[in-house]
Amino acid sequence: MRPFRFGVVATPQAAEQWVADVTRIADLGYSTVLMPDGVQLLSPFSSLAVAATVAPLRVGTFVLASPLRTPRQAAWEAHSLSVLTGGRFDMGIGTGHDRVPQGAAELGMPYGTASERRDQVKQTVAHLRELDGERHTPVLMAASGPKALALAAEIADIVTIAAGALAGRDQFAAMVADLQAAAGARAEEIELAMNLFVVGDEVPPWTKNFIGADIDDLVAADSLTLLRGDVDAMVDELQRRRDAFGTSYISVNAAFYEALAPVVERLAGN
Repeated sequence: MRPFRFGVVATPQAAEQWVADVTRIADLGYSTVLMPDGVQLLSPFSSLAVAATVAPLRVGTFVLASPLRTPRQAAWEAHSLSVLTGGRFDMGIGTGHDRVPQGAAELGMPYGTASERRDQVKQTVAHLRELDGERHTPVLMAASGPKALALAAEIADIVTIAAGALAGRDQFAAMVADLQAAAGARAEEIELAMNLFVVGDEVPPWTKNFIGADIDDLVAADSLTLLRGDVDAMVDELQRRRDAFGTSYISVNAAFYEALAPVVERLAGN
């Protein structure tokens, strides 16, 4: 079993707030600050460069949308940040989400078919490996469908199992099994991750809108995007998930990093 580590998915709004958040996240024992990608947000590369100077954390994209940049451009930015952080950057990359087509249009970039977008991801990683030389920038993919899982099995170092908000444990386990079967001999090299949308018993309105579920839906489905109970219960549940699925890297939405902090204190590094 890999030891637990924890990351926070956060987005900056202003410089002072970003510095304060990153400092607090580091003080609470998290290992990574992660940032989503989209034209409605500040640039993840610039934001993460600032974060890396504030605290000795790892930083990472969660995840780059491949249609928003050419493969060479994305690899160039990723390699640059890897060099300038002393190897503390993880390049998370995927094929995009619902807002990406509009963002691609604003940037004058083609959105492409699912197959073309997966090929962009593969090309980006190939360019990154070329630019890295002997350096190895870790690649993270958030994958759900069979083709995305197969690609992640081929090229990723870290894979977040992106099951739907209401996916059950059996479905999650099947996705892990598909990934490991596709990875073959390199399955043991892949770090498995999961993302928590909600910690506790309240779903913020924007989260409910994003995942399409409220707290009753999540509880009824025994959703793995939800973690609830007292600290002992949450610690036991994450250990149960690691035993069942091998997931040791846990990311959490920034709205809940204080709530998860006692769990991080108990489990990080263990």
